Amino acid sequence: MSNTINRRDFIKTGALGALGLTILPSFLTRTPPSDRLRIAHIGLGGMGNQHMSWFAALPDAEIVALCDVDKDHLGSTLQTLKGLHPDTQAKTYEDFRHILDRKDIDAVTIATPDHWHAQIATLAFQAGKDVYGEKPLSYDVKEGQMMLKNLNKHDRIFQLGTQIHAGDNYHRVVEIIRSGAIGKVHTVRIWKDAFSPGLGEAKVQAPPAALNWDMWLGPAPFTEYVPERAHFTYRYFLDYSGGVFADFWCHIADVVWWAVQPKGLKSVAARGEKTDGQADAPKWLDADFEFEGLKIFWTTKAPDVPGAAERNIGAYFEGDKGTLICDYSTKSITINGVTVSEITEIPQTITRSPGHQQNFIDAVKSRTQPESNLAYARDMTLPMHLALASWRVGRTLMWNAAKEKVIDDKEASALLSRKYRKKWDLI
Repeated sequence: MSNTINRRDFIKTGALGALGLTILPSFLTRTPPSDRLRIAHIGLGGMGNQHMSWFAALPDAEIVALCDVDKDHLGSTLQTLKGLHPDTQAKTYEDFRHILDRKDIDAVTIATPDHWHAQIATLAFQAGKDVYGEKPLSYDVKEGQMMLKNLNKHDRIFQLGTQIHAGDNYHRVVEIIRSGAIGKVHTVRIWKDAFSPGLGEAKVQAPPAALNWDMWLGPAPFTEYVPERAHFTYRYFLDYSGGVFADFWCHIADVVWWAVQPKGLKSVAARGEKTDGQADAPKWLDADFEFEGLKIFWTTKAPDVPGAAERNIGAYFEGDKGTLICDYSTKSITINGVTVSEITEIPQTITRSPGHQQNFIDAVKSRTQPESNLAYARDMTLPMHLALASWRVGRTLMWNAAKEKVIDDKEASALLSRKYRKKWDLI
């Protein structure tokens, strides 16, 4: 089919029809085939292979398709899957649209570069598929809005791949914060001690024969192939992502949004430094966020608060009765000068996760939204996009939370969305 066909027409005409419409046989025996979720994995780099391994280990899942624009990735992952399930009948594709056209696929996972996340997820919703999508949720604010609108319209299920969310530590931190043990939280400090690399001088060359470079770029602006722009290091270029900041924001912002549910964002002020190489995402970025009754500070280096220096990523909650500091697996609570690692008197009130991927499967079967659902993930991701916009224009942004608009700043407003390359505008 032509790459320019509109997705709506694509669904109506079934242009890729007759691709896998027959239900494939299943050779797994732990769960009846009729009860298994039939899953396709789109994007097979490091995280995509994690997706495949996680779901391959679940009795309620059957992997029926793999997709990547790099034939080397595709072949390697298929061999790994065959090692896990020698009788797999999974088919491979370069173009994800073939997967969306298959009526026998229930759900897809998406671990492509960030700039493809939202469009593939939206098209999947329109095709009747549920989605387990990697972080960050979207490339910009408008994409998050588009995803939520289509999820609701097509009654789909979505789980953001914030795997840490499923751990007991985050659950317990949320229970303690919500119990009021440290009082009303007025300030939160979050950080990730890491810098984006410059990646040296750009040297244009021919794309590898195994890589469909045009489709890898997809909706992003066209550029000649430079090795550092592809695969893992893509995240250090603003055409595709937002550097270490965008990569790690939701790893730790997740526990903050879950625990205190920030509302009424008023302003975002970011500052940072450019890299000394071809990469144009910020080398480092710090940002101040003002919400109704709450201030959140993101810093590249650990803040000067007790316990922060020993954690290269973390969150520090300041309440009017005490403080709590945590990272992925540890926490400390300080009240009246006494520091403890647990408050046993506070009951367990949040149901523990069966596992992030199992939670997604359970949600699909029950048709209820999972832990890291799209509405929640979009709310958590939006301030990250605004911080990047603030850094790019070099000034504080005033925000109308009700209308989701920047106030009186056309340059910053233009950064909340971008036009897709015409060839790859598939919505």
